[in-house]
Amino acid sequence: MDGTDQAPQGRVPLAVVVVDQAGRVSHWSTGARRLFGPARQDAVGRAATDLLPVSGALPQDSADDDPATPGVYAGDDVLGRGLEESLGGRTSYPAAGRARLDSGAGPPERIDVLWWAYPLVGPGPERLLVLAADARRLGDGTQEAVHERIVPGFALHTDFAAADELARALPEILPSMSVREGARIVAQVLELGYPVLEFSQHDRVPVTADWGVARRTERKAQRARAARDAVAGVPAPRAPLDDAEDLEYVAVRERLEFLNEVSGRIGSSLDLSRTIVEVSRAVVPRFTDVAGTYLREQVVAGEGFPDGPPDARTMWHRVALEHTDEPGRWDDVVPVGESMPFPVHTPFFQCMTSGEPVLVPYISEEMGNGIASQFEKRDIRPLITHRSMLVVPLKARNVVLGFMILLRHQERPVFNDMDRATGAELAARAGLVLDNARMYTYQESVAETLQDSMLPHIEAHMPGCDIATRYLPGTLLGRVGGDWFDSVKLPGARTALVVGDVMGHGLNSAAMMGQLRTAVQTMAALDLPPSQLLRNLDDLAQRLGEHYLATCLYAVYDPIAGELHLANAGHIPPVTVRAADGRSELLDLPTGAPIGVGGVPFESVRVPVAPGDRLVMCTDGLVEVRGEDIGVGLAALCESAAHPAASMDDACDTIIRSLGGRGGRKDDVALLMVRMGGIESADVAQWELGTELSEVPRARELVRQQLAEWGLLSVEDTAVLLVDELVTNAVRHASSGPVQLRLVRSGTLLCEVEDTAQALPTLLSAGPGDEFGRGLRVVARLAREWGASRTATGKTVWCELTTRRAGS
Repeated sequence: MDGTDQAPQGRVPLAVVVVDQAGRVSHWSTGARRLFGPARQDAVGRAATDLLPVSGALPQDSADDDPATPGVYAGDDVLGRGLEESLGGRTSYPAAGRARLDSGAGPPERIDVLWWAYPLVGPGPERLLVLAADARRLGDGTQEAVHERIVPGFALHTDFAAADELARALPEILPSMSVREGARIVAQVLELGYPVLEFSQHDRVPVTADWGVARRTERKAQRARAARDAVAGVPAPRAPLDDAEDLEYVAVRERLEFLNEVSGRIGSSLDLSRTIVEVSRAVVPRFTDVAGTYLREQVVAGEGFPDGPPDARTMWHRVALEHTDEPGRWDDVVPVGESMPFPVHTPFFQCMTSGEPVLVPYISEEMGNGIASQFEKRDIRPLITHRSMLVVPLKARNVVLGFMILLRHQERPVFNDMDRATGAELAARAGLVLDNARMYTYQESVAETLQDSMLPHIEAHMPGCDIATRYLPGTLLGRVGGDWFDSVKLPGARTALVVGDVMGHGLNSAAMMGQLRTAVQTMAALDLPPSQLLRNLDDLAQRLGEHYLATCLYAVYDPIAGELHLANAGHIPPVTVRAADGRSELLDLPTGAPIGVGGVPFESVRVPVAPGDRLVMCTDGLVEVRGEDIGVGLAALCESAAHPAASMDDACDTIIRSLGGRGGRKDDVALLMVRMGGIESADVAQWELGTELSEVPRARELVRQQLAEWGLLSVEDTAVLLVDELVTNAVRHASSGPVQLRLVRSGTLLCEVEDTAQALPTLLSAGPGDEFGRGLRVVARLAREWGASRTATGKTVWCELTTRRAGS
């Protein structure tokens, strides 16, 4: 070993010993033979504890026993827990110390040994590297030098200029190993700490015996090239190292290669679940034997960025678990999909709250019991005891989204500081990928929630018709669209039916769909003709923005008249299925321009229908296939719509099965089917009343007689009271013309009163002394539903009652 001016003069032979996974010597240098006695052929294969000083530091009073080594340092100067513990594989940290060993060669002799022990990791069989030197040969022959305090220790190799001379004679020091294997071992030594000697004068002298690193200028250039190549994915050269190559960066290069490989395997998708599985599988078994991934529940649920730091009440969702253990060992105790908080006094809580990796090199029985005791109703001791553990946080923007628990079997080298740095970098990259997937999933969740909230819950039974619907979201991420359907109850037992498709996908399309749907509902309640409704909708879309485009098909079914009144704005035509012969056909409608184009007129047509006929309205996502004429899809729609079905739901499912899988559908789909049952004339009663108050008693009597004829005596009193209120309001406010009273029986009882007044009635707050303002409150309280809409000549006020036939 070389030193400075104050260091001991000359060179001291350095013993180099390598211990394998079984604790046996696999390499025994010439310096080891000179220091410890046994020849190489006698040492290799023997237990290391039989050959090396395992007694730890010299006791304080050992100087009295051996006058040749007076004043040696006390036991508390030892770094680590002694060489015996290092040889036993129970530590992942470098250790150093000073020990006595009886020489086995020649006359009995007590050897004062300085030693450094480095745990090794990697694919090879090596587990421990031991460097040793004879402390007696450090002096220069003077009594003062013998009494000096000499302590083995560790330091960053960059602290010394002499360290630039390392690694020049590696093949001579480790002759039984390949250059690559030796370089890997030296790189780990440099990473864990360079061996030094500390003297009583507080001098620190590097140990430089026949091996070192390249000169600093070369090392900087090589490190920069290695970093650039690893980040760019360029494979590092595997040629044997020469004197000019920097051995220090070998470990860094291998680590960067591993991280680069992992980075290439994760992040291939923006799907959060797939990304989580990719991260877990990337580290097992190459880096660890068990990898459990936990995310905060807000992240899994797509609720956005978690608020505030985690605490003992924070719920963590186990989203993935990869391991090399026997199948089923982990499933019962820690099943995937479980949510749980983590106790305070555990390494997991420390990681999630500090945001820093937590390394537990070896989980002893005592430590395992302590960690397991924090968990209720589960025994995790068999899963963690006698293993090495590393807990790394998954962070993004300084917020902990989750963490990974990494465990190695006891047969494998324990995690060390190099692994902790590697795990931290791996977690940082994984955290960014997870955050990207989380943000995308959150945006998708917002769009889907918005879209779902805007899709109506349509009643299956409307006056004179039955309705069934289906909605299928897009099959690709980011394909949340603006398809919608709706139905609106209109006066005269009519029903408005609408299907629309906003062009584009994503949150903007879903938001525009909500605006247009609300506008259609509002204008339908005004009882506008279909062509006028689309005209108004087009004007609205242009006011909302020039990029707002949508197609829309609007139809009004009149079950009493037995006809459809339709208008189209650039939408695919609907299909009718005739009950008489089962024939299906596309309705020939004026196509019109999409909503938002502006300046294009819309036309409406009337189509007669019979009871039992069906109307099928859908969006183009169901019939359109890339590279195929849309006529092919429309023909398939007509064919599938004509198939007999036991119910409306079965008919919808038949269409979805027939067309949903064509050409790998990617767009979302809205489907609305109506079976038009019609209302018989015998179920409709209509009278014309005058505008005098004397007509009110007549109206009550007409209603009583009609309900008795229909056998609806159960609702007679309520219906009479409601008609009394509606007719009274009509004759009070009608300026001219007759008042029309109509009753419609169709599953429910519909009462309608039409007059010539334009003003729509509103609910009023009536005080105890007010004469007016209570009529509509009575209607709102007793009716199942009620409403009012304008007509071409005035307004219609209606209410609906649930009916039950007499004797039922």
